[in-house]
Parts: sequence; structure tokens; C-alpha cells
Amino acid sequence: MYASFSFRFFSLSLLLTLPGLFFLQSCQKSTVDHAGKGAEPIRIGVFQSISGSEASFGQDAMKGIHMAQEEINSHGGVLGRPIELIIRDNLSKAGETSSIVRELISREHVVALIGEVASGRTLEAAPIAQRSGIPLIANSASNDKITKAGDFVFRVSYRDSQQGEILARYMRSIGKRRAALLVDISKDNSTTIAKSFRKCFLSLGGKIVIEQNYNAGDKDFLSQLTVIRNSGADCLLNPGYYTDAASVLKQSQSLGLKLDTFGSDGWDSMDLIRVAGDAANGAIFTDPFSASDPDPTVQSFVEKYEKKYSDKPMAFTANGFDALMLVADAIRRAGSTDPRAIRDALAATKGYPGVSGKITFDHERDPSKSMVLLRIQDGKFNFVRRETP
Repeated sequence: MYASFSFRFFSLSLLLTLPGLFFLQSCQKSTVDHAGKGAEPIRIGVFQSISGSEASFGQDAMKGIHMAQEEINSHGGVLGRPIELIIRDNLSKAGETSSIVRELISREHVVALIGEVASGRTLEAAPIAQRSGIPLIANSASNDKITKAGDFVFRVSYRDSQQGEILARYMRSIGKRRAALLVDISKDNSTTIAKSFRKCFLSLGGKIVIEQNYNAGDKDFLSQLTVIRNSGADCLLNPGYYTDAASVLKQSQSLGLKLDTFGSDGWDSMDLIRVAGDAANGAIFTDPFSASDPDPTVQSFVEKYEKKYSDKPMAFTANGFDALMLVADAIRRAGSTDPRAIRDALAATKGYPGVSGKITFDHERDPSKSMVLLRIQDGKFNFVRRETP
């Protein structure tokens, strides 16, 4: 749900497990025959990191978006018209999204936009969508600045600052009093989560005993972890991304650092488990979704996903699914494909039963919804509980 990523490696094995890579097209126009056969389609623009360094996240999002399209169109589409996705790949690169979004608006004449998993690339799109009067739903961008671009910009994911508050409250609730922080100072989301955590943890009677920093892509954390080991901390917060978090967990184990460790939604990748192995056991992180959440809406979605992909869905998939379903719901309620009418209907959304939680947009067009805490154990992300900011 997430801020701009600059990971230095990407697991090729993920690409190999996606036979055909049906969505690795710069432009895909797909509809389902059940929906308004012969009717003019409703064109929705989608921009994601389908290839490049963050492709695993973008591909997970696209699975959810395609599932939503299929579900909508198999039930007759919206207003008797099928949903058509106009998909663009920004290659996980800064600077690509702005030109893509201009093209989607001016040449493809989309009535709404969905994107992205990364906050940096979403922030490229947001002012363009705002100036053009085209509603944009950020599927997994969590930077607090996203919706400040204007009243046409919405998000499915929660804000980074909310993650820090949830982590602080949970850690205090289980008796943690002396926290160490290991913060990626090169990423806004990491520093924002750490800032909100610090404020909330202190207000609840906790103490920050040590704070250490690093930059995304660093390989050696031994010096920081040694300082933390000697600090008297009883817990460690690392609000970074899975690439760095995996190294932190492995090196903590090698030092014999036995602190309960906590992270944020940037940990949501099976690559973290593949790299960290049993060093990840017991660590807990925030996320918008858990496939093991017993909620009936979640389990219905998981069942459909497993039938289609023979695997468990990730949070990016759930957010992508909800993003397109929210657009379709807004068009249905508006009774129109006029972008302003869609925007107004989105702003009026209350209690929408999304797979990532019930969604009500507040006055800033951020969702008032819960998030989940997941514990890593024996190669799995296990549901702990749901928390409301």
C-alpha cells in the first residue's frame, strides 16, 4: 500500500510462475461476452508497474483488477455496458507515469483512472488527473500526500501515518515499553510511519531508547543492530521494504538479537520469507488484507482467487480488486459515465463492503477502514487481528 520503491532486486521466479503473463501488454482491451454485447464499453485507464524492479507488486495488483473486470462484466457490466481496461506499464520507473496518464486522458478518453502501488509514481499522476477532472483511485499508494492533490483523487489504502499509530497501540497492548527504531531515511513512507509511531508510542507511556537509520538497498546492518542489541530495547520497529527487512531479520539472527520485530506493509512479499527463512518467524507487520481473515467477504474472494490462480491472494490483489469495484459502484450509483458525476459518487461512498475492509471515504477522500496485523510463521503470513485507526 505503498510509497515509492527502489528495490535492487526482483525475483525472476515470480515472472516464471505467471504463465503467459497475459497482462504484460502496454495496452489491453478486454471485455467479457456476458456484458452488454455490442454496447459501447466504459473505458477505465490503468497504470501499474507491470515490469521492472517492482513488477511483482504491479502484477499482483493487475490480478485483482482483472478479477473485478471479469466479475462486473459477467453480471452485465455497468449501466448495460462492459468495462474495458486500457492498461499501461510504467516499467516501475520514475517519470513514465506522467506521460502515460496524459495519453490515457487525452487520446484514450478514459472516464476514470486506477494506479498505483507506489506513492512516487501515483504522485506523478495525481495533479494531472486533478487538472483534467478525471477521478483517480490509488490502489496501494499510502503516502499521506496522495489525496492532497485535489478533490478528484482517492485511495483504497490507508495512510502511512495510520500504520505507525496502529503499530504503537498494538505494541503497547502486548506490553512493549522500550522501542528501538531502524528507519529507512531515503523513503518518505518509512520516515512518516516512524514519526507517527514515535508520537503515539510516547503518548501511551512507551519510550524510544534508540533510533538507527539506513538507506534503501543497504546490505550491511550489523553496526546498527549491534547498537540496538546494547540499548536495552524490548522491541524493534523496522518500517521498511521487504528487500531490506529480509536482511535485517537474517542479520539480527546472526547477532543473536532476540527482539520482537515489527514492520509495515512494505514487508508484504513472499520474497521476504524466501530470503529471511526462519529468521522471519514471529515478526509482525501491518497490511490491508489477510487471506486467512475469517471475514466472509474475504473468504469468498480467496475462494475465487484460489480457483483461478491456485494460490493465495496478496494485499495488492485485494486493493486492485476493490479499486475497480469502487469505480463501477460509483458509475452505477451516478447513473452516468461523466467524470464529475463519478467523482461525486465516489466521494459519497459509505460502508462499501470491500475485500480489504469496509470503505467509507472521509472528507480528504481517504478510506476510513481497518487494517490487519500479520505474523510470519513457518513460511506463512498468519492473521493476528484486525485493527481500526
